[in-house]
Amino acid sequence: MLQMKTAFFEIQDWEKELLKRSSLAESGELLFFQEELTEKNVEKAANCDLISVFIYSQVTSKVIEKIPNLQFIATRSTGFDHIDIETCKKRNIQVANVPFYGENTVAEHTFALILSLSRNIHKAYVKTMRGDFSIEGLKGFDLKGKVLGVVGAGHIGLHVVKMARGFGMEVLAYDVQKNSFMEEVLGFKYVSLEELLAQADIISMHAPYNSKTHHLINKENIQKIKRGSLLINTARGALVETEALVQALDKGILSGAGLDALEEENLIKEEKQILSSQFPREKLETLVRNHILLHRENVVITPHIGFYSQEALQRILETTIANLSSFLIHQPSHIVSQ
Repeated sequence: MLQMKTAFFEIQDWEKELLKRSSLAESGELLFFQEELTEKNVEKAANCDLISVFIYSQVTSKVIEKIPNLQFIATRSTGFDHIDIETCKKRNIQVANVPFYGENTVAEHTFALILSLSRNIHKAYVKTMRGDFSIEGLKGFDLKGKVLGVVGAGHIGLHVVKMARGFGMEVLAYDVQKNSFMEEVLGFKYVSLEELLAQADIISMHAPYNSKTHHLINKENIQKIKRGSLLINTARGALVETEALVQALDKGILSGAGLDALEEENLIKEEKQILSSQFPREKLETLVRNHILLHRENVVITPHIGFYSQEALQRILETTIANLSSFLIHQPSHIVSQ
């Protein structure tokens, strides 16, 4: 194994201890920093050969040029848009990500939201906290025999399909890429988005976010949803147009929503940003609508914790260790900079 100097940014104490006990400890000096990597603190990694970051570190061309010996970047995330890939290619710096770590984790959270709504668990909790132990208004419905529509049948979506079949649900799926083998094995059916919206009792979002999936559910097609359905979003907030969601709930098109992701949820890091003249008005309006959703009895919101289990976090770190170790023995894995 090559002997190199590695810097870890945005690192937590438990991660630090695990890394110290890993095989990487024998590969050279390991440096640990709680803050994200920026142009202001890049000197901390100036003499490093490898770095590992999370999504808040902006690894720009200016940052990269100040780490002259840099050969490898291991991001502890699936996304890598916080890294200047083109500059890395020019410098022959390899970049690796963590492609999969929370398929079952997010799928389990999806069903936590579904069950919270289908059995009125959150409403029951609020009532009992107020000292009201009556069952009025708490009648739920069975999942067995209901139709689940999975929008995005990738790794997470297929886990949701498996769980839904275990509940005795019928499953429809919409995806631009179809896997006929998995369709047959798991017993679901690919349909168009319009057909899925029209037939599903519960719609669950698992598509990646990009320019083509922005507002995949919007004011136009949300009108086509089977009346009284539930909408679950554990993917990205901007897959669903917030204004359309509010209107659908107001009109009874949707009977409820379970949201682990809100549109523009990452916009504000400090509240005083709202006071800035540069703060876009339309984004403020979106945040206000999200605030309205927060106080609805038929909406369950969680703070983007679908991925947040100890096992998933462990898998992220273990994959990162494997990525770094593979590079050190000249067998790099999960490379996204080719």
